[in-house]
Amino acid sequence: MLLRHALLLLLCVALGEPLQAQANGYRQPSTAIRELLDAPAPPRLLPSPDKQTLALLELKRFNSLAELARPGLRLAGLRFDAASGTPQPLATVRRLRLRSLLQPDAPERAVELPGEGFHSFSWAPDGQRFVLERRVDLGNELWMGDTASGELRQIPFVRLSNALGQGEQAWLNPRELVVLTIPKRRGAAPRAQPSPVVQEHQGRASPERSYPDLLQSPHDEALFEHHARSQMTLVNLASAQSRDIGEPGLFAYVSSVGEGQYLLTERLVRPFSYRLTWDDFPQVIELRQRDGRVLRELAKLPLKAGVAIDGVLPGPRIFYPSPTKDAAVYWVEALDGGNPNSRVAFRDRVMRLDPPYDGEPIEVQRMPQRFTRLRFLDDGQHALLTETDRLRAWTRTYLLPLNGSQSKPLFEHSLRERYRHPGAPLMRTLANGHSVIQSTREGEIFLIGQGANPRGERPFLDRLSIKDLSVQRLFQSADSAYEMPLATLDDKRLLLQRESPVEPPNLYLRELGNGGATAQALTRIKDPSPQLRKIKRELISFKRADGVELSFWLHLPPDYKEGERRPTLVWAYPLEFNDAALAGQLAGAPSRYATFAGISPQLLALDGFVVLHDATMPVVGDARTMNDGFIEQITMNARAIIDKAEELGVADTRRMAIGGHSYGAFMAANLLAHTKLFKAGIARSGAYNRTLTPFGFQSERRSLWDARETYLKLSPFLYANQIREPLLLIHGEEDSNSGTYPMQSERLYQALAGLGGTVRYVALPHEGHGYTARESVGQVQWEMSQWLRTHLGDPRANP
Repeated sequence: MLLRHALLLLLCVALGEPLQAQANGYRQPSTAIRELLDAPAPPRLLPSPDKQTLALLELKRFNSLAELARPGLRLAGLRFDAASGTPQPLATVRRLRLRSLLQPDAPERAVELPGEGFHSFSWAPDGQRFVLERRVDLGNELWMGDTASGELRQIPFVRLSNALGQGEQAWLNPRELVVLTIPKRRGAAPRAQPSPVVQEHQGRASPERSYPDLLQSPHDEALFEHHARSQMTLVNLASAQSRDIGEPGLFAYVSSVGEGQYLLTERLVRPFSYRLTWDDFPQVIELRQRDGRVLRELAKLPLKAGVAIDGVLPGPRIFYPSPTKDAAVYWVEALDGGNPNSRVAFRDRVMRLDPPYDGEPIEVQRMPQRFTRLRFLDDGQHALLTETDRLRAWTRTYLLPLNGSQSKPLFEHSLRERYRHPGAPLMRTLANGHSVIQSTREGEIFLIGQGANPRGERPFLDRLSIKDLSVQRLFQSADSAYEMPLATLDDKRLLLQRESPVEPPNLYLRELGNGGATAQALTRIKDPSPQLRKIKRELISFKRADGVELSFWLHLPPDYKEGERRPTLVWAYPLEFNDAALAGQLAGAPSRYATFAGISPQLLALDGFVVLHDATMPVVGDARTMNDGFIEQITMNARAIIDKAEELGVADTRRMAIGGHSYGAFMAANLLAHTKLFKAGIARSGAYNRTLTPFGFQSERRSLWDARETYLKLSPFLYANQIREPLLLIHGEEDSNSGTYPMQSERLYQALAGLGGTVRYVALPHEGHGYTARESVGQVQWEMSQWLRTHLGDPRANP
């Protein structure tokens, strides 16, 4: 009997029949990979806002299938737990510890969690307390912890409302915050009633992209309104008391204004849409007193329908409450009607309204390009204003005086710039919970950057004078370790996170201005997966035929011997560039501690395969037409990658596979359809028929009807008859990503099977665009390893 079963398995392999059909349940990967999947992840290190306490937060690394299978609702682009209203899936806390940040030898305080379901840790603005949420069977609770003692207590009678996925908390001061709760008289959810479903459109173009989980009926509308309606509740953490303020509404956002004197709210109103997600529904923007009463209605934003691709609504949009005592409110208004194709001198302007909010707003700044971001300095007098030129893929940041005087450019660069990127401003938390740019009395701000260069990243800390725009470098990481600045504790000390190829991330204290000083270790987190250090990892640079710089991370198996040529997997994700020089800029650093996600193909090195990970796959050209040459450019990239792997002497170029996730899966299928460079492919959670995403995809701004030939050429589904190499398709059954519906993989599988191709399709129950259950992750690793072994051969045997 055993012999017969073994012969049957061998026959299935020979005929290309799926082995999984011979067994039920989930597969497990090799012992080496399984040990890594079951190892704990390092804790998240979360310093308190006052830089006195460190929280070591350990999250559950994987969800359970039972967690993913909880009954849920899918409404208006949202997925949430039907009973508690919390988003699905939910990352829950496994363990929480507290300790003194600046005293490494101080004892830790374990926070006792009374049960399961705790999530969403956050510090109070002064670091003296912290809050956690806890999902229970019939709700989502609010808990408060005391930093000094580590004691945790529940805020009674508070059931948080998280259906809109925001988890909104508006801190007024370190003791008081406003949260959104379930109205006490909400009642039962509406029952479904038979009703015609009617949709109508009156001629105006409305090029919406393809979204999942939209409203589909009047009952869906009623159900969405029932679960999304919330009540603002003022909570006092010192007394653990709470009281409702204002009337219930469909609150999408709530924030404190100034030093907690006022509230700014965004509230959804009807009519809802069956073609748009909830965040494009009509909204009412209101200023309120602390007790919830409306002071002034600032704007009524219409349904975001009929807006051009990359366009915005005309009129006010994107509201910002001032985080400082002036308590002003800022917003943005389009000057081009919201149409990016209009030729105008200025596209946007920033407006400001001051207390007592009964006057007219004033114009603060006009911008020639589209508004991107506003970040306030803690001096209460300045902000950083950023705009983006979508055609050039270019961004510019100004220093904006809030009194309305002339702004001045600070820096500008390509959106893809890495080598000359100026960095991001160092932020700090105010007493009202707002995050602001830290500045000095001398009028200086700090910038933290990755410090990318041709040899890898070397993070830095700069000091920028907002008076004369001079820049002084205060710190830069050495080549031997990766040290990322986190905060300045005073004028002389820098808190940073340090890691190296053999050391997981830990917090260190270093003196500024003394590069030779030894950094003081504040934490000593041990390596949870030392077996990963046995994988030989190297960053390799080279050029493609037209001179564009490329790179990949070479991962060699622990038992690899020099001179061996092994079966090789190339894993990539295409990126678009309008400048060939930017396309060649390297990302990553050899000095970093290597961590691999559960579904990472890098783990296949433990099964003996050579893995070329993060192989750069640039598509270079004019932003409006670069996809016209997509196939030609990814082919040129692939040829260069194969040639370099052969030159290195590590890959058997007759046994190479191509793989990718999402847009990388789309790339992999196209390479199999249009080239004969690879012997097999792996495509996870991809899109393969671009006629199903007719109003744009990735960076493509043209519609199917504007660029018909490009859409058809870039649809590997339409070239399924040219895919002769074996292709493994993996997709989460509940993929909620725009454009990558599971149907994309189902239809490609059916086409390849119908044409006599070699194809395997694995649908993962309850999984979304990424895969989070331990069972699913193990299955994915088993599938990839077996697929490569079947079609490339045993990596540890001579070909």
